[in-house]
Amino acid sequence: MRTAYSIKNSITLFINNIITFIILFISQSIFIKILGIEYNGINGLFNNVLIILNLFELGVGSSITYNLYRYIKDNDIERIKSIMFFYKKSYNYISILIFMIGLLIIPFLKYIVKEVTIDINIYMVYILYLISTVSTYLISYKRNLLYANQRNYIINIINIIYVIVLNILQILIIFLTKNYYLYLVVKIICIIIENIVISIKVNKDYPYMLEKNIKILDKDIKDNIINRVKALIIHKTSGAVTNGTDNIIISIFLGITTVGLYTNYYYIINSIKKLFSNIILSTGASIGNLLVENNKEKNYQTFKKIRFLNYWIAVFTSTCLLLLIEPFITIWIGKQYLLNRIVLISLIINYFQTMMRSTYSIFKDAAGIWIEDKYVPIIQLFINLISSVILLKLIGLSGVFIGTILSSLVLWFYSYPKFVFKKLFDRSIYNYIVDLITHIFIFVFIISISYLINLFSSNIFISFIISMIVPNIILYIIYRKDFKEIVTILKNILIKKI
Repeated sequence: MRTAYSIKNSITLFINNIITFIILFISQSIFIKILGIEYNGINGLFNNVLIILNLFELGVGSSITYNLYRYIKDNDIERIKSIMFFYKKSYNYISILIFMIGLLIIPFLKYIVKEVTIDINIYMVYILYLISTVSTYLISYKRNLLYANQRNYIINIINIIYVIVLNILQILIIFLTKNYYLYLVVKIICIIIENIVISIKVNKDYPYMLEKNIKILDKDIKDNIINRVKALIIHKTSGAVTNGTDNIIISIFLGITTVGLYTNYYYIINSIKKLFSNIILSTGASIGNLLVENNKEKNYQTFKKIRFLNYWIAVFTSTCLLLLIEPFITIWIGKQYLLNRIVLISLIINYFQTMMRSTYSIFKDAAGIWIEDKYVPIIQLFINLISSVILLKLIGLSGVFIGTILSSLVLWFYSYPKFVFKKLFDRSIYNYIVDLITHIFIFVFIISISYLINLFSSNIFISFIISMIVPNIILYIIYRKDFKEIVTILKNILIKKI
């Protein structure tokens, strides 16, 4: 059933992401055409600011989900109720904390948002974004019970409905009123309604969540959660700053219009990333249940299968983005919205390494490995901020993303080999290095061959054919045995109709 749940979660998530990508593409097109590139830049900038604010979630959700795995496996209802009640109280405090700290940022907005020529109250827009972020924590704690029970597909289905309804309403608002404030208010309302629907579903499927006789959480469990949260504070803080500062740095040094141009690339790349990386990440609960068994060889074989699938997806989608993103943007909103080719290449490299981290991340998080490498994110953060600013000054916009790539090296050359490969699977660092070099070499070879062939392309259709055929044929030739093994697993699942 563990594999079946992973497949079901992955399929519904894939459908969810496809629908989200199509709808957001339509919505974004209308948004840019009617409101313009500066509004688009404001969207991208405030989304980044609020990514940083979300760090005050402090990793409570991840830590609690990790603790739930064991008690769900043992069907220990009383402890599950206690953990979820603790989770509820934590999220109430966190939502208040985020809102208060968010308000403290308001006086500094004038230093972050520059060169705005549109007639809009930046402070009002920011407050609406802040309320939207806080709304995601209202009644949302019950989601983790579904995650821990490997029932992500329920959340995926509800989210599909949420995305469709939200974007239809927002498109109508843009068309009929051109009111950006109302555009943001509708999102807040839809977020709250989505959380209420999920809460009702959880209460129905797990009636004990409505019971009032809840025991105080055991001290050892509470201490375990708190200790892991302490380590996760560093991980979350550094991770949020590393991933959430690009638009802020760009806005401060290059202006809001450049943020708007980059945001178009970000929407496309991030949509593809979510579409495919979540296929891997949706196995998280299953991995958590697997690691409880503490069978290192079985864990490693599972890791290899997931990493292979992850690698195939990363190479294929990176090639597609390199060959198709420029002609796509040209057709979509116009050639004037294109960025320098060097910027694109740096974005693709960063996308590839980020995608490839998915497999390592799910095993590391499912195993609760946060305390052991709690200082790694701090090192990563400083490398990212310093190198991004210096390189931006030296080579322009691409330097921001090259700085992010450089900061990730501390994960690839220290954290993953030591705390995933060695700790979880008891495998030698030599094997890790050989695998890593092999994967990088094949990636560079495939994307270079595809790019050279595409130089003879005259339109997006031919580029599409090249991106579909070339990387997949080369990958199949090299990894034919691994590919057949994955196909066999999928066939067995379908035959059993699980």
